[in-house]
Amino acid sequence: MKARIDAILQREQAEYLDALLPPSDALLQEMEAYAREHKTPIADREVALFLEITARTTNTRRILEIGMAIGYSVIHFARGMNGNGIVVTVEPDNEMIGTAEKFIERAGYTNHVRVERGRALDVLPRLRETFDLIFIDALKEEYAEYLELSLPLLRAGGVVLADNLLWGGQVATVERNEKQKTSTEAIREFNRRFVNHPQLRAVVLSVGDGLGYAVKL
Repeated sequence: MKARIDAILQREQAEYLDALLPPSDALLQEMEAYAREHKTPIADREVALFLEITARTTNTRRILEIGMAIGYSVIHFARGMNGNGIVVTVEPDNEMIGTAEKFIERAGYTNHVRVERGRALDVLPRLRETFDLIFIDALKEEYAEYLELSLPLLRAGGVVLADNLLWGGQVATVERNEKQKTSTEAIREFNRRFVNHPQLRAVVLSVGDGLGYAVKL
């Protein structure tokens, strides 16, 4: 989620693109309002739609999500798969899981979502499955480790998506929020690794707060 609408683009451009998006349905609007009220980070609307479109166009059936929050991205992925696949999502916060499960049930996707409770760095080494798509959206300081632990689980030709790679523009400027200095440096290092990774063909797109998109070679 962007800190402000013009964090990446000029304000007129950001407002135009935001207004261009179709309105969210009632459930998604409720989730967006919940996220604002509780200051819970979720994907920007354009990112969430990009996830849904990607799942649909790549005929994805098995998704690994690192960082569920309230399940906003999960529901978009499930919609993209037409309820014909499964999202395995990793989340350590029990209260967040409870909230997400209620939203996911109301969306009708309970049978297409499996929650792995725990820290991703502990959960990922335990998984013995193959996925079509991996979505990274959790602790920024751990992005690089998430990538290396999850890549062996991704099939050749599978897609990696990583959110917040422009980090409110901070990765590209010397004027940084001191409170976020560690996460900013971690994302800068991740971006360098991501676009030059020997197992990936990757790019960082100026979608939302910066979305990494890659295919596994």
